[in-house]
Amino acid sequence: MIKIIKSNEIRESNITLKTTAKSITSTVAEIIADVIKRGDKAVHEYTKRFDKCDIREFELSEKEIENAIKNVDPEFIKVMERAARNIEDYHRNQIRTGFETKFEDKGIVLGQKIIPIEKVCCYIPGGTAPYPSSVLMNCIPAKIAGVNQMFITTPPSPTGVDARILAAAKIAGVDKVFTIGGAQAIAAFAFGTETIPQVSKITGPGNAYVAEAKRQVFGVVGIDMLAGPSDILIIADKNANPIYVAADMLSQCEHGTDSP
Repeated sequence: MIKIIKSNEIRESNITLKTTAKSITSTVAEIIADVIKRGDKAVHEYTKRFDKCDIREFELSEKEIENAIKNVDPEFIKVMERAARNIEDYHRNQIRTGFETKFEDKGIVLGQKIIPIEKVCCYIPGGTAPYPSSVLMNCIPAKIAGVNQMFITTPPSPTGVDARILAAAKIAGVDKVFTIGGAQAIAAFAFGTETIPQVSKITGPGNAYVAEAKRQVFGVVGIDMLAGPSDILIIADKNANPIYVAADMLSQCEHGTDSP
């Protein structure tokens, strides 16, 4: 059955979206300003408010990570390791160090030198679903490029950080794991706090508040992109495997559960 959407419904939907976007923008701006002003104290309060977690130590210890990984299915570890090798093989072919061009008759040397970023943080969503693949796809290329310190931050939960994310972080060679989510995490890594290091670039997907926070801190730090809900066009005929078609659809449905 196909539902016909009337023009007045579209207008009402657009008004709602604009109102929501304006509200998100102002809320994120307030959070960023508060984190800049109060540092760890503000991050702690927002974590308690939004994630329902009373966390004082934002960085996970090596022991905490190792203990969590023990609970991960060994078969899953093998899959992640195989994926990591594939990602590494692909990105190693992209390595560039720069070039040099000499103009002997004019005594001029022109060129380009590519220097790795010192510190990068990747935001890993943890609300709707865990994304260990995002850890691999963000952190492995950074390590290959020569990034000196690679961090990830992921929202906490009363049951702790998903062990599969931590396993992926270990495989990808992540240096530190932090349990902070939302706009407060983006603000903390963009400007630094008493215990959270300031980075030069922030990457990774997130909800509308995370995306807006990345937009607002861009310029203070670099970002990868402003990602929104996914779009997909599936072209199939009667010969298509319905399981594959359904999988293609479902893989996008999880990206923006509140999106039309």
